[in-house]
Amino acid sequence: MALRTLVSRKTLRTSSLGLRGLQTFSLPDLPYDYGALEPAISGEIMQLHHQKHHQTYVTNFNKAIEQLDGAASKGDASTIVKLQSAIKFNGGGHVNHSIFWKNLAPVREGGGEPPKGSLGWAIDNHFGSLDALVQKINAEGAALQGSGWVWLGVDKELKHLVVETTANQDPLVTKGPNLVPLLGIDVWEHAYYLQYKNVRPDYLKNIWKVINWKYAGEVYEKECP
Repeated sequence: MALRTLVSRKTLRTSSLGLRGLQTFSLPDLPYDYGALEPAISGEIMQLHHQKHHQTYVTNFNKAIEQLDGAASKGDASTIVKLQSAIKFNGGGHVNHSIFWKNLAPVREGGGEPPKGSLGWAIDNHFGSLDALVQKINAEGAALQGSGWVWLGVDKELKHLVVETTANQDPLVTKGPNLVPLLGIDVWEHAYYLQYKNVRPDYLKNIWKVINWKYAGEVYEKECP
């Protein structure tokens, strides 16, 4: 049986003042078992990453939203400003990880299969080949100092593919309002340390075996019809 969190829907509850609905967020379910990505990513890593790390972002994001709601109702400007960093960090962690789980798939379900259709053509046009794109993402991900993410995104206005890195839990949109993430790889140590120790390049090399290009292609076709 899959050891997965069963709650996947956003829940709606009423704020303490009862004046408006206060929407909170819940941990999304995974579409595969924790061990389904082995040997590229161990089941132990996936379980800890999902149940502990992502859950912590969700919990703290909801807490910050509640505090923001209370501060706004009181007109407490200083607290509102103070909460922005917690909302950005934990909200970003929730957004980024929700994308990350969709970017992965077991090999038996298409993980690692190269992109097809319009995204495949766009990658060849922008980077020369899929191999060239993978090398670029791996190089930028390995070189990122500290914790963060490496992204393949598309500028939905220019219809141009980009590779970007973001620090900590900053989502891709912080690098440009028109950027939509197609693929995000978590390069925080919690994403790989139990299996790969401090050798981040090995993690980046092996994660391509379970990348879900089908999902990335669907997002690309939606944003660049």
